[in-house]
Amino acid sequence: MYDRDLESIQRARELARKGKIAANKIAEFTEEQIDKIIKNMVRVAEDNKFYLAQMAVEETGFGKIEDKMFKNHMASTMVYDAIKDMKTVGVIEEDKEKKIMKIAEPMGLILGIVPSTNPTSTAIYKSIIALKARNAIVFSPHPSAFKCTLKAVQLMCEAAIAAGAPENIIQCVEICTIEATNELMKAPEVALIIATGGPGMVKAAYSSGKPALGVGAGNSPAYIERTANVKKAISNIIASKTFDNGTICASEQSIICEKCNEKEVVSELKKQGAYFMTEEETKKVCSLLFKKGTAMNAKFVGRAAEVIAAGAGFKVPEGTKVLVGRQNGVGLENPLSYEKLTTVLAFYVVNDWKEACDLSIALLQNGIGHTMSIHTEDEEIVRKFAKKPASRILVNTGGTQGGTGASTGLMPAFTLGCGTWGGSSVSENVTPEHLLNIKRVAYGIIPCEELGKNEVVSKECCKLLETKELNLEEKLESLNKDELFELIDKIVASMKR
Repeated sequence: MYDRDLESIQRARELARKGKIAANKIAEFTEEQIDKIIKNMVRVAEDNKFYLAQMAVEETGFGKIEDKMFKNHMASTMVYDAIKDMKTVGVIEEDKEKKIMKIAEPMGLILGIVPSTNPTSTAIYKSIIALKARNAIVFSPHPSAFKCTLKAVQLMCEAAIAAGAPENIIQCVEICTIEATNELMKAPEVALIIATGGPGMVKAAYSSGKPALGVGAGNSPAYIERTANVKKAISNIIASKTFDNGTICASEQSIICEKCNEKEVVSELKKQGAYFMTEEETKKVCSLLFKKGTAMNAKFVGRAAEVIAAGAGFKVPEGTKVLVGRQNGVGLENPLSYEKLTTVLAFYVVNDWKEACDLSIALLQNGIGHTMSIHTEDEEIVRKFAKKPASRILVNTGGTQGGTGASTGLMPAFTLGCGTWGGSSVSENVTPEHLLNIKRVAYGIIPCEELGKNEVVSKECCKLLETKELNLEEKLESLNKDELFELIDKIVASMKR
């Protein structure tokens, strides 16, 4: 009479209790202790980056081992390099003039929800930023990436404990059920949820009644404006879209060019490995990729272009990197206008930047708030597109590498906020700073009894400057240096009264 769901709930409760104990202990650690722990976690992640990448590809079938290796490297070494000097213990900022101190306190136990597309790198990244902020963390993996996520979590936990962290500082659900995840979401010990995954899971996190950092779907358009270096733009787009076979949500989903550079863009795409599908082939690919409306078929997430073409029943030239399908608009009649976490791109042609603006906004409605890219040499165009409803406006770089902070100055991250446009509580790349409670110690700088006298002070100042013959501007111009200083002293004296 074994009930798997009930056992998973009981196990989840135990994880929460143990995690809270660990959170209380690590809250007392010093900056030096925390840095020692994280350094060891980074070392272990680097030592196992190939092994974990291989596990992830074998278990999920998504992406490429070499790219998942880089993601593991980015989630560990690159994240550490970016946050190592970040103050997360005690007084982190002090304004002596305003007499305010900011003091960092950990949140406690964090629940990390892990997607199947970036399982090991997300587990590494969230473990590091959680402990940097002196929090404990418990993970709920995606069922299709359970084994590789569990292994990554175990490695991070062992590394942390070996460097002095408390037992159970990093844990993972071992009976992977929806019931277990729901139990953790409402567990009293859990202080915050970081949800990275599908829209349903992110919505559940925000509906749990707990504070949550959630990120939804992306649908990033890439606009190649008429002044762009087309060869460089295509190179960046191809490198981004083929990285791990398009599994990162900041990767390009559509290319927009202008009629004046269409021929050059199409020619360069073909040179660099893009295959332009016929209308019939595009329909076949759309029917393959999407099930139940715009929900993507998991069998073709993170797959090579040749695999997708073969699945749709047609052949592509050897060396084809991405499949490109022309679309006439946005919506259900143009399925490629939706997010495709694989090696397929929609293609649009517009007359000018104004049409590109309107089309970008329409496309972003299907992944609102996430990311968009623009390729241009015109700074004024960049400023115009900076008004679009996307949290990351990337210029002359790839969406994948730019959005995650690998090729830009953004903070390296695998949880990319979408702002209120996308139903997210943050619009930045999530860092340890988002996992802290910041207390403010503020000293009184104005006597309370003097507050409310501004109106009286204002009237007194006006009297000092009063004259029948001259207006204020003329009065000030008529004063010599000594008279001006005398007037200032009188005004200051009146304010002190």
